[in-house]
Amino acid sequence: MADQDNIIVEARDGVEIVTLNRPDSLNALSEALVAELTAYVHGLRKRPQVRVVLLRGAGRAFCAGLDIKEHRTPTAETKFQRAWRVQLELVEIIRAMRNASQPFIALGHGAACGGGFSLLMGADVRIGAPSLRMNAAYIKIGLGGADIGSSYLLPRLVGTSVAAELLLTGRFIHADRALQVGLLSSIVPEEELLDAGLALAAEMTANAPYGLALTKKVLNINIDAPSFDAAVALEDRQQVMLLHTDDHVEATTAFVEKRAPVYKGQ
Repeated sequence: MADQDNIIVEARDGVEIVTLNRPDSLNALSEALVAELTAYVHGLRKRPQVRVVLLRGAGRAFCAGLDIKEHRTPTAETKFQRAWRVQLELVEIIRAMRNASQPFIALGHGAACGGGFSLLMGADVRIGAPSLRMNAAYIKIGLGGADIGSSYLLPRLVGTSVAAELLLTGRFIHADRALQVGLLSSIVPEEELLDAGLALAAEMTANAPYGLALTKKVLNINIDAPSFDAAVALEDRQQVMLLHTDDHVEATTAFVEKRAPVYKGQ
C-alpha cells in the first residue's frame, strides 16, 4: 500500500483502490489533493498492469466538493488568476479519468457535492450506498450549476430534463432516485461498497486487456457519434484490431477446450 498525504492507493490483482483521504473535511478538494489525484490518473498511462480503478472516499462522505476555506486564503495570485488555475486543474482530473484506458468504478456514500459530484460523473460506473446524496452545489454558492463537466456529463447520464432540474436548482438527488434515472448502476449497504466494486472489477479484468481498454474508449467516443454509421465504423475498427491479438486466439482456444483463458495483453 502506498500512503500519500491526501490519497491512499492500494493494489489488488490488477485493481487499484484509490481513497480520498481527508475525512476530517469530508474529502474536500484541496489543491494538494487535486494535484495528487491528477498525478495518479496521468500516471496510469505508463502502468498498463493496472486494469481497473476503484475510487472512494474515507470517513463519512465521498467528497464534499471544493475546499472553500482554502480557496479563500490569500495568495500572491490575483483572484482571477487563482480561480482560473484551480478551475483548469479540477477539470483536468475528469478529462484524465475519461482518457485513461482503465475503467473507473466510483463507490459513493454520504455527500458528493459540487466537484465530488463531478468526480462521480467522470467515472465509468457508479455504485452507491443508501446514504449517498449528490448535488450540483456550485449554483448554491453564487456560481453556475454547469461546472467541472456537469453540463456535458449529466445530460448524457440522466437525460436533459433531470439534468436541467438538478443543475438549475442545486437540489440533492439521493441514491434511490439516482438508481431510477440511471445515474447509479446499483445500491448496496455502505459496508458492502468495496466488495461490490471489487466483484465488478473482477468481472472486467476477466476479459482481455486490450478488449477492455478499447471498449471504454469506443464507448466514450461514440456517446458523441454524429451518426449510427460513424459509431459502427469505430466498432468495426476495434474488432478487426482485436481479431489480430494473441489474446483473441487464446480466448477462442480456451472456449473450445472449456477452460478459463489466460490473457497476456498481447
